[in-house]
Amino acid sequence: MQVLVRDNNVDQALRVLKKKMQREGLFREMKARRAYEKPSERRVREKAQAISRQRKAARKKMQREGLLAGPKRVTTAR
Repeated sequence: MQVLVRDNNVDQALRVLKKKMQREGLFREMKARRAYEKPSERRVREKAQAISRQRKAARKKMQREGLLAGPKRVTTAR
């Protein structure tokens, strides 16, 4: 992973790096690796994640087809 530092702005480069790491799921993986996870616990977690992904995909498909209302939009007052 590479981030360019422009005009000696290290703070901006760190923010960009952190955002990239967040998007890649690096923080989630580091948290998961902190402690040993039993194989049975891993199977349960992965099964739950798969179910969650399927539900999310089905919900998005229904929204695209107009069977469900879309996500609520938040408007900010200016």
